[in-house]
Amino acid sequence: MTTRRTSSSSSSHTAASSSLAETAKRARCPSCLRAETSCICRWITPVAHAVDVLILQHPLEVHNAKGSARLLHLSLPNSRMLTGEQFAPDTLAALLADKHTVLLYPDTPGDRSLGIAPPPALDPATLLDPARLQLVVLDATWRKSRKMLYLNPRLQQLPRLPLRDTPASHYLIRKAHAPDQLSTLEATCYALMQLEQDAPRFVPLITAFDGFVAQQLSYVMQHAEKA
Repeated sequence: MTTRRTSSSSSSHTAASSSLAETAKRARCPSCLRAETSCICRWITPVAHAVDVLILQHPLEVHNAKGSARLLHLSLPNSRMLTGEQFAPDTLAALLADKHTVLLYPDTPGDRSLGIAPPPALDPATLLDPARLQLVVLDATWRKSRKMLYLNPRLQQLPRLPLRDTPASHYLIRKAHAPDQLSTLEATCYALMQLEQDAPRFVPLITAFDGFVAQQLSYVMQHAEKA
């Protein structure tokens, strides 16, 4: 009788512990939206910036553990982030009003064959006052970003901001299809460095991003060791 009761108690305790562990694993941080066990809030690095930032995030990136857009958004006070692939024209028009808006996206002449209109020329005079600027960033894989551009003609009407002389990416946790491809956080920081002519101010966020990448790499290594 004693043996049976002990076995039952032990089994119940094990089940309860397992249930609590599973609950903790599922619980999400309300700020970074990640599992509490892999919260990235310690890497949030608030940076003052004059240029407004609008992040349009593809739905597939929302819970991507390798994604950097949430960390970027939480670190930039003058940023907004919307999720979607195709946005209502009226919604985009309202978001893009009242500012000189540029799209952080390279000029891709090959996209003409996909029905994507060529962007208007970027007037350098519009870049003289950062406080009057808004930077639009597409947070998606290269293929998905092209689809977002195709599905939202209003974005095609924006002049594009090309990045100049950027360093090699620190984004070691995600495969790049070209040497100059950067994470959303890196690309946005380098764009803000260009637009605001103040590179040192954004270096702490790049440094925090290195910590974020190291954290994600540690999870990959732990998973590999268990496999």
